[in-house]
Amino acid sequence: MNSRNCDQEMKTNRKRKKNTVVNLLTSIFLIFQGLSPNNAALAQSRRDNFLTYGQLLQAVEGRKVRRIVIERNTGTARVYLKQDIPPLKVHIFYHNPELIQKTRERGVELVVEANTTNGDAIINTLQFVLLLSLIIGLFVLIKRSANAAAGAMNFGKSRARFQMQAYTGVAFKDVAGIDEAKEELQEIVTFLKNPEKFTAIGAKIPRGVLLVGPPGTGKTLLAKAIAGEAKVPFFSISGSEFVEMFVGVGASRVRDLFRKAKENAPCIVFIDEIDAVGRQRGIGIGGGNDEREQTLNQLLTEMDGFEGNTGVIVIAATNRPDVLDSALLRPGRFDRQVVVDYPDFHGRWEILKVHAATKKIAPDVCLKTIAQRTPGFSGADLANLLNEAAILTARKRKDAITMVEIEEAMDRVIAGMEGTPLVDGKSKRLIAYHEVGHAIVATLTEGHEPVGKITLIPRGQAKGLTWFTPEDEQNLMTKKQLYARITGLLGGRAAEEVVFGVDEITTGAANDIEKVTYLARQMVTKFGMSQLGVLALEGEEHPIYLGNDPLNRTEYSQEIAQEIDAKIREIVWHCYEKAKNLIRENRPVIDYLVDLLIEKETIDGDTFRQILKDYGSLQVKAG
Repeated sequence: MNSRNCDQEMKTNRKRKKNTVVNLLTSIFLIFQGLSPNNAALAQSRRDNFLTYGQLLQAVEGRKVRRIVIERNTGTARVYLKQDIPPLKVHIFYHNPELIQKTRERGVELVVEANTTNGDAIINTLQFVLLLSLIIGLFVLIKRSANAAAGAMNFGKSRARFQMQAYTGVAFKDVAGIDEAKEELQEIVTFLKNPEKFTAIGAKIPRGVLLVGPPGTGKTLLAKAIAGEAKVPFFSISGSEFVEMFVGVGASRVRDLFRKAKENAPCIVFIDEIDAVGRQRGIGIGGGNDEREQTLNQLLTEMDGFEGNTGVIVIAATNRPDVLDSALLRPGRFDRQVVVDYPDFHGRWEILKVHAATKKIAPDVCLKTIAQRTPGFSGADLANLLNEAAILTARKRKDAITMVEIEEAMDRVIAGMEGTPLVDGKSKRLIAYHEVGHAIVATLTEGHEPVGKITLIPRGQAKGLTWFTPEDEQNLMTKKQLYARITGLLGGRAAEEVVFGVDEITTGAANDIEKVTYLARQMVTKFGMSQLGVLALEGEEHPIYLGNDPLNRTEYSQEIAQEIDAKIREIVWHCYEKAKNLIRENRPVIDYLVDLLIEKETIDGDTFRQILKDYGSLQVKAG
């Protein structure tokens, strides 16, 4: 036990002697290098290019510092040692009495720099920016106040666009399909350019011209043509721009408009959509709009009041002449009412020529054929048709528009976008029988329009379509034609019932039945085409806001109402039975056409009629 303790004590002594030797050798090395432990720390600080405040005092006491430069604003000092090395930085206090005393005692140069470049510059910049912001804000507030005051002063001013000579880029040569309206308006332009021709015989210039017609027929286009041809001051404004929620503003704008117009007379004032301000006064349930009525009263006075408006021609456009106040329509205010209706065949042809002049059309495209196939199209519809065809041509990367693109564009404009083709099955076969039923019954019924195309390609809400192309303009329809149309509409439902049975009829004929009911009621109650005689049993339907009686009162007795219902059912039943008989008699050709339609999905009218001739179905038509 004692021997073990002795061994441990001897090991401890040997370790202590070893540490003593190491420490002694380290001290000798440092002395040899001329450095103390403090000098070692200083050397480390030199490598870091930074000193602590205590190290600075030790360096001053050791006479190793040559110069000290204090920067007041940054709170640091640059220390230049006697050795030729870059200056070291030291963080110092605001007051440094000990450092000052030691530098004086050791003869170290002490310099204090009043470096105001960074801090003062920043402060001055912030002050300048703040002052500039205040000035700009004050300027903006003053400008807004001035604009608000100017807006309040101009609130009652007219917002009409004024042109001393209107350059609309549209002349009468650019307007086609409405020759009668052009002739009426050319007289006004001639009167403005050469009034002596009319005043020599006592004629007066019309005060106003009202352009009336459905949307898209060219009313605004005619106004642009007048502006481009007349070469006189032209004011244009919409009727809705007169109406405001503040009382008296609309009337003030009317006064300001006509004041400016009289100053520039002779001139033209064009008011688009005048029904927005010219509706009948004091009508409807709960009274009228007092502000709008004041605006209308001022317009009536300015057009033909106590002073008159010599030299000012007012041209207005509307598609709702039935809602206009009667005082606005009388001669002296609107002396002429020019009807701008849908174009006829020749009008459509001329419109297509105008729009085709700006497009690349293939030589094989026949504009006359397109005009024949687009009855009821307005000028805007025809322009849209050629534009859609141009878009399709560009999409297919073709160089010119062909009849294929025009056909597709026509289908899209009339029926909507093309849908996903139907998958062959029971539903597709049923729709095929429905569409072929329409085509067969219509073709075999005398007085109906010829079939243009049968297709199973869905468009819009329709899963299949049968197109009919009228041979001429149908402004008037005979009793035979109405019966033929009702029979053709019922051909689809008749084919469903004959082929698939009563239990398999579908909802696809809902729109056809609605049209059939409407036509049959019109024949009985308005057209006098039934045994009830030549009587108009129902008048035109007018909305309540036109001042009509809100109660739905009829103009006939209950007994007559029952007879009307009976005659309507009689007409529809007669046509439906005829349609079913035609389907039964021509079942073989119908089955063949259905198979062909399912295979090709589209059959044109010429192919359809040739197949009927081959089967002998076109030899005798049903009466």
